[in-house]
Amino acid sequence: MAEDPLGGADDEFREMLQRFLSGEGELDASKLAGAAGLPTDPLVVARLMQQLQQAMNSGDEGINASLAQQESGRIAAEGSIRSSSADLDQLRQSLNIAALWLDEATSITQLTAEPSLLTRADWTRLTLPVWIQFAEPVAKSISDSLTSVLDDRVPDELKGMVANAGQLMRSLGGTLFSLQLGHVVGQLSAEAVSGGDIGIPLLAGRDEHDVQAALLPQNVAAFGAGLDIPADQVQLYLSVRELAHARLFRHARWLRIHLISAITEYARGITIDTDRIESLAADFDPANPDSLREALTSGALIPEPSEAQRAALARLETTLALIEGWVDVVTASATSRLPRADAVAETVRRRRAAGGPAESAFATLVGLELRPRRLREAAVFWQRITDAVGADERDALWAHPDLLPSADDIDDPSRIIAELVGGPAEPDAVDAALSELLADESGERPTERAPGEAPEEPDGSAEPTG
Repeated sequence: MAEDPLGGADDEFREMLQRFLSGEGELDASKLAGAAGLPTDPLVVARLMQQLQQAMNSGDEGINASLAQQESGRIAAEGSIRSSSADLDQLRQSLNIAALWLDEATSITQLTAEPSLLTRADWTRLTLPVWIQFAEPVAKSISDSLTSVLDDRVPDELKGMVANAGQLMRSLGGTLFSLQLGHVVGQLSAEAVSGGDIGIPLLAGRDEHDVQAALLPQNVAAFGAGLDIPADQVQLYLSVRELAHARLFRHARWLRIHLISAITEYARGITIDTDRIESLAADFDPANPDSLREALTSGALIPEPSEAQRAALARLETTLALIEGWVDVVTASATSRLPRADAVAETVRRRRAAGGPAESAFATLVGLELRPRRLREAAVFWQRITDAVGADERDALWAHPDLLPSADDIDDPSRIIAELVGGPAEPDAVDAALSELLADESGERPTERAPGEAPEEPDGSAEPTG
């Protein structure tokens, strides 16, 4: 048998990792967990080591959905409290009343499926597939960058070992990323009050174009605690918001897949700064993992977005703002009979503007901020449209993606209002080209003149009038 040209280096590398994962290595396992943004509780660290050992032996890559589900479900269950039957019945009644109030505020019809009341664990289980869809491209980019750094920094005679080590690091990195994602989604389950609370439709209905309305009773109660607002008014307001959000996505059946595709495409364009990884590896001190933790949790490894990504992000933020602005206006109209509706609405706005720690953690994992920046302007836009043409014409703008207002329309809705009321619109390039073509066929070309200037007589003999 031929002699191993690597001298068993690959086996030595694997044995080194096994010693570390079994607790015999020099690096404290709890420091690895802390650097990855995971709790350093001994039980959590032990579970992390077990999962990494399994990953090293399995050779799987990418996000492990089962592992992410276990982690998110575990965290969601830790603070979960079962709601009483009376509380659940009151929420169902609020949802029924909210549906009737919405019928008066929008022409978009009711949902065909009953809204759900979910525990935190239910929420993580049902929404995790969407989170994985967003995070998978980033996880792959990190793995590719790590193996690229390994491949570029070793001599040719060690390429074989690095290829095997790279595969091993992909498996370990995918497992670590899966645990991070599960941890973040588990934390989010304690913050979200409904299916549409994050701003995107996380709960699919019967098909990919449908959406499921849902409330989390435990989180609804936590939202209203300390607000000095009657609990039934908080429940009614949040019920109206959630049903309005779900109705919109059911009505505009193209909108859910359009939004999720846009976010996924943005994530696919993310690249990891390999120079930053090299610097991080060179400067890393096992005794002080703070620099690694900061890099992993601050988004420092994700460079500034490209011009194409900036344009895509601007379009995405406009769409998100239009969705949330429409929901705000419709909810305000539907809850006008609630004495404290304005107070609940302001709490929702402040909460959304501030965001939570879990939302920030997700932004660093995926490199995307989901909160729209121009929400108030979008709400003013929809209110002006409603005042000018009514709810039916307003809601008709969601019939097709080509009708969706632009960022310029949010700044100045006069063009859309003019079109909806049937007023004259500015001639576009097609109209101008058609007029020019007709003039050429008749042998006459209109003479260009300044605005307000009187047309010249054909023979040029007419004297100007005073």
